Amino acid sequence: VCTHRVRSCSSIRFIKSKYVCVFDKSALKFSHQQRLFRTSAVSCGQIVQFKLSDIGEGITEVTVKEWYIKEGDSVSQFDSICEVLSDKASVTITSRYDGIIRKLHYNLDEIAYVGKPLVDIEIDASKGVAPEEDVVETPPMSHEEHTHQEIKGHKTLATPAVRRLAMENNIKLSEVVGTGKDNRILKEDILNYLAKQTGAILPPSPKAEIIPPSPKSETVPAALKDKAHKIPLLVSRPIVFSGKDKTEPITGFQKAMVKTMSVALKIPHFGYCDEIDLTQLVQLREELKPLAQVRGVKLSFTPFFIKAASLGLLQYPILNASLDESCQNVTYKASHNIGVAMDTEQGLIVPNVKNVQVRSVFEIASELNRLQSLGSAGQLGTNDLTGGTFTLSNIGTLGGTYTKPVILPPEVAIGALGKIQVLPRFNGKGEVYKAQIMNVSWSADHRIIDGATMARFSNLWKSYLENPASMLLDLK
Repeated sequence: VCTHRVRSCSSIRFIKSKYVCVFDKSALKFSHQQRLFRTSAVSCGQIVQFKLSDIGEGITEVTVKEWYIKEGDSVSQFDSICEVLSDKASVTITSRYDGIIRKLHYNLDEIAYVGKPLVDIEIDASKGVAPEEDVVETPPMSHEEHTHQEIKGHKTLATPAVRRLAMENNIKLSEVVGTGKDNRILKEDILNYLAKQTGAILPPSPKAEIIPPSPKSETVPAALKDKAHKIPLLVSRPIVFSGKDKTEPITGFQKAMVKTMSVALKIPHFGYCDEIDLTQLVQLREELKPLAQVRGVKLSFTPFFIKAASLGLLQYPILNASLDESCQNVTYKASHNIGVAMDTEQGLIVPNVKNVQVRSVFEIASELNRLQSLGSAGQLGTNDLTGGTFTLSNIGTLGGTYTKPVILPPEVAIGALGKIQVLPRFNGKGEVYKAQIMNVSWSADHRIIDGATMARFSNLWKSYLENPASMLLDLK
């Protein structure tokens, strides 16, 4: 049988014959059955466009950071499809269907839009189909073309720098064995994988050729001066630089920082600085560190700073408030969701510890450990990054002493902590002693907060830290 056109529609097949040459009934029957067998693999399948649904927070576009599947892979419901990065958080997209991936609509680091197709999935029509508007037509394929590799989507741990290196060398992270903690893929794993595939050795970075200057001599004989005129002078070679400027779009957390800081700098900032003597707190922390370590928690100074700030906010709630855009109403926040600025490879992020007013110092330390682990892996969720009411930024971890922090809207105050220094100070008897001194820099919204309020809050916060035992009277 020579068929002119074969069209598949669900389980019904229409065959329009232009030329039919029958040599034998048995041959005709066999040929027809074989045709049914070879097309049955796709005759009852439909291609569904899986669209990127709304992920909340008013987000309309995201950046595709990693695909967990490829074309031809089988997926089930709730299997991970990809990881996307918005200007607020990292989100993992899961499948709503059981089927086979037929098309990826975006490459890595491309912008995907909410409501637009993300992938095409071939599903079994007998198990239920998607809405009619989601079905797209595809040409029929043979049984040989239907073969695929059964690889389920799985999570790979790697920093953005490692992901970038893998992308530039066309390496799939799912094929690289990670040697880091929790099978995290390191830069060395990518380089070793690349060396095994190509057998190449990465060349060392080029170094500028240095021509040493000729030694000076105070007295030069006349004979040598005559010979010197005949010797050509050494001429330094011109420096050749072949680098080119590179322009990249602002995406992810950097894009969020651009928006937030543009709004923040419209706020009239009021600054206030002071120094804190942490000598007693340093001793207390050294005593409590082993106890916290037994419980599996790393105890830093930050939980004490956060708890002292919460106790101060109970006395000065105006610092835990927000001002509406029209500057007509002030909202006093009941929860103390204190944010902690973190410097990560993705940029500056400010996750917050929720409800500090009802948490102990140990509970705050445990929550900080969780946020820092997720922040380092770039896995912080939207809930961790939103809803903050007050912020502390520990610039001292990088070695700074004073800074001028910028308020994070819609908050009205922020504090920046400097490094702890060992400095000489005088006690009440006029004796010099070795003190652990830390500087703090406050910024407040001067539209609703005056200097006296900021100073009183700072003094109360300072008293809690300089005399840690005093916090016991107000802890709940």
